[in-house]
Amino acid sequence: MNFSLEGRTALVTGARTGIGQAIARGLHDAGAQLILVGRGDLSGVAPSLATVSVDLAEPESVEPALAPVLAEHRVDVLVNNAGTIHRGAAVDVSLPDWQRIMAVNLDSAFEISKLCGRQMIANGGGKVVNIASLLSFQGGILVSAYTASKHALVGMTKLLANEWAASNVQVNAIAPGYIETNNTAPLRADPSREPAIRDRIPAGRWGTPEDLVGPAVFLSSSASDYVTGHVLVVDGGWLAR
Repeated sequence: MNFSLEGRTALVTGARTGIGQAIARGLHDAGAQLILVGRGDLSGVAPSLATVSVDLAEPESVEPALAPVLAEHRVDVLVNNAGTIHRGAAVDVSLPDWQRIMAVNLDSAFEISKLCGRQMIANGGGKVVNIASLLSFQGGILVSAYTASKHALVGMTKLLANEWAASNVQVNAIAPGYIETNNTAPLRADPSREPAIRDRIPAGRWGTPEDLVGPAVFLSSSASDYVTGHVLVVDGGWLAR
């Protein structure tokens, strides 16, 4: 029963599609009630206590959008999944494009973590799970802002873990490998890069969003109460190669 989320409420960002949707459904199946955050229609994701539509490219809008929900509902688990990417040579990346990626992937995650973290500390405990990336460890190519944001997200994870551990709030991250999502569609459609990537994965396949559900449930549950500041890589063996 250490993996049960019965009686807990989980807030998941970027829940409309892909990894966020799969994790939200997985947490619900494990017993959690949900608060879903994202853009567009979230009604078909999973049964939820509340849905919040907010543009995370505008971090200043986070607190006004979430404060009423947090005043009504206790959040026990936060999954910072929302993310976006911009592909292009570093020398061609505009400052607005750089700032937009940072706003969604890092700044809004920090704002949401602060809001939920204050509540978790006051309530005596909680879990924060940040969705990092293989590019939290590697440089990659043509994704400069994304790489920088995901490196920074891991640093933020460790900082918050240090500050909040004594308050029984565990802060960890999951670093997905190459997963079949909207963000990776251009790579999977590339006739040269797709097989090159797949051939380097020891598991011999791209991951699916559902491959992230088990790790997310673990880091959201009592099974991980003595795990904090950790980055759990889920990559089919990519980094081991």
